[in-house]
Amino acid sequence: MESQYKVNSNGGIESGATNTTATRVANKRNIRGWDLVLRFLALALSLAAAVVLGVDKESTTVAMTLVPTLPPVNVPVVSKWHYLSAFVFFVVANAIACAHAAISLLLTLANRSGNKGIALMIVLFDLVMVALLFSSFGAALAVGLVGYKGNSHVRWNKVCNVFDRFCNQAAAAFGLSGAATVAFFLLVVLATLNLHKKH
Repeated sequence: MESQYKVNSNGGIESGATNTTATRVANKRNIRGWDLVLRFLALALSLAAAVVLGVDKESTTVAMTLVPTLPPVNVPVVSKWHYLSAFVFFVVANAIACAHAAISLLLTLANRSGNKGIALMIVLFDLVMVALLFSSFGAALAVGLVGYKGNSHVRWNKVCNVFDRFCNQAAAAFGLSGAATVAFFLLVVLATLNLHKKH
């Protein structure tokens, strides 16, 4: 059986068990610190993504030729985020993720005793948020690409050349949501590594 004591350079005796315990406590605090940072980032990024796309709106005029012999007519057109169901899904998903991040951040701060039930519930909901954000990100990005490039096969014309500010603001929201998704994914990875170390 390996001894839990060792002789130091000064001839004294140190406890190996004490050093191991101190290392575990330090690692636990380090993981907890990263967990809080990532949760705060996920909260801020998902909130920003929902707000940036939720206020996205642009009004402009488009010249339309009704009769070839007559001059084109300027028609006012408006683009709003809730005109597209994929964008509505995106805003709602990021709002849900933001609410979860806020609640889980409070629970993590309150759960200093390390209750396993609460920790497991938070991780499971983190995993749900990853799936929800990835699906909303993919749906919104697919619609955004059609708006940016169009689709000649089904004769869908691109619209980002008309609503350039609207498309740029949507692209910024996609980037923020993608970063929030990565933050939630890292939280799941961190929890998995922590569980692996315990075993």
